[in-house]
Amino acid sequence: MRHWAVVIVVLVVGCSSMAWGQGIEDIVFYDTFESGDTSGWWAPARVGETGQKTCYDQAGTVIDCAGTGQDGDIQSGVAWPEPRFVDNSDGTVTDMLTGLVWLKDASCADLAGTDYGMADWTTALTAAQALADGTCGLTDTSVAGAWRLPSVNELQSLIYYEYHYPALSNAAGTGQWTEGDVVAGVESYFYWSSTSLVFGPYYAWSVSLSYGNVSLNGVKTNTYYVWPVRGGQ
Repeated sequence: MRHWAVVIVVLVVGCSSMAWGQGIEDIVFYDTFESGDTSGWWAPARVGETGQKTCYDQAGTVIDCAGTGQDGDIQSGVAWPEPRFVDNSDGTVTDMLTGLVWLKDASCADLAGTDYGMADWTTALTAAQALADGTCGLTDTSVAGAWRLPSVNELQSLIYYEYHYPALSNAAGTGQWTEGDVVAGVESYFYWSSTSLVFGPYYAWSVSLSYGNVSLNGVKTNTYYVWPVRGGQ
């Protein structure tokens, strides 16, 4: 339990620096930690690189990135680990940047209630939660309730903005995904997130693996792909 009082004391082995302000005298602010291993620690949210390395002018022509201030020039954010994705040989893939564990089959046709891996939003939620060992190539001993539909932020964290069709990287994080590289069955189409659209709650956010765009056009009765995830709590 964290006590937001005069002093917060946290012991850790590793590098840290002190942050001051807002009437709090001592906050341990962690500079380094293993990706996905922040449970129990107060730490800054890490924003990963987008993967984009190419720069364009206003007309869309490729230009030299140097000095443009564009994403491809600065490449800000946490550098991707190499490899970015690791095949766990049990039907799951671990994202070494976020610590999230994804179903290896990104469009599993055997998800309960789905039509070849596609479903409306309500069915997508229940299908992800029903996933367990023995389904969709899983041999990880997971049980129903261990998996879930990803949030919009989690889903978007997969996007590799240097490419499209699909906007997903290979295992190493050095190029575009192709079939057979770590995950399987990636569709250049919309995938459901578990996040509702607050100003129109009959919509839910979806992410397109075609272009990497986050869409608000997802009426919950639409049929999109379901890609379960676990971890990251």
